[in-house]
Amino acid sequence: MHKLLLCLGLILALTGPLEAREITDMNGRRVQLPEQSQRVFGSAPPLNVLLHALAPELMVGLSFPVQPAAAGYFPPRLRQLPVVGGVFGMGQHMNAEAVMALKPDFALAWQSPQIDAGKVESAFAKMGLPVVFIKLDTLHDWPAALRYTGRLLDREARGEALAAYVEQALQRLDKLRQEVPEPQRPRVYYAEGPDGLATDCHLSFHTEAIELAGGYNVYRCSPKDHMGMEKVSLEQVLAFAPDIIITHERGFAASVRQDPRWQGVKAVREGRIHLVPRWPHNWMDRPPSMMRALGAQWLASLFHPQRFAFDLPAETRRFYQLVLGTELSEAQYQALFQ
Repeated sequence: MHKLLLCLGLILALTGPLEAREITDMNGRRVQLPEQSQRVFGSAPPLNVLLHALAPELMVGLSFPVQPAAAGYFPPRLRQLPVVGGVFGMGQHMNAEAVMALKPDFALAWQSPQIDAGKVESAFAKMGLPVVFIKLDTLHDWPAALRYTGRLLDREARGEALAAYVEQALQRLDKLRQEVPEPQRPRVYYAEGPDGLATDCHLSFHTEAIELAGGYNVYRCSPKDHMGMEKVSLEQVLAFAPDIIITHERGFAASVRQDPRWQGVKAVREGRIHLVPRWPHNWMDRPPSMMRALGAQWLASLFHPQRFAFDLPAETRRFYQLVLGTELSEAQYQALFQ
């Protein structure tokens, strides 16, 4: 018996822990994870949205705080999670000690050409926490990311349902753009910052929803960095001559119509300024997430109301139920568009 126990001990020592698995992440790295993962940390805002949609019960912390106006759109459990920041945390830098105190089984990290994966990997290695990279820059990345993470977290059916929604939305938007040549697309300015004088290039994922929806982003360029919000002058905006202004800045949207400096801008004169809904997550940007599947369809209905049939109340409620697990009350629905 003693020899048998010694042999079993030797086998276990050579083969390693039985409750472990090796996976390959979306960056091609091999990662050792626990066989059953019950606690996951999303280290960037888009990954918080991914986990919120796919497996909120596995989340251990948030990378950004829940705003009071947004609280009712979150499941009760998520409202109570601690904010521990992230690698890209919308101003919230990751607190390594606070993350480890939550005892996550592993972390998810944002794979992007503009993010130094080596630095991210090193940061988590110092913490002794396995990290899995997920590719989700553009909305077209999300179906694969949802299916991959669904398999990773044993939520395959859920991942497939969410991926199918995004794909169907993209197909509708693709069809619209095929029908509308570029000269017929409205000229759109994306106004960021309190004064509306920051914006993002048409090739940036921050403004992807505009182009997906059959709009023409007037700021034509390649992004300088991952964060965006490039400064422009009012003279440039006047020269852009936008037909429509899109913004998530409530103060700017409320004041720009009365600002005499902006009266030379066509979109302002005609009152075509649209505020992006942002609860519980922004429909378009900051963070860029699968919310764009709904946001881009909403924009398409604004840009091309005669071509893009869209029942906004019904589709919003469907999306919130399917993706976010939230039954919208009438008051909550109305508050999204105030």
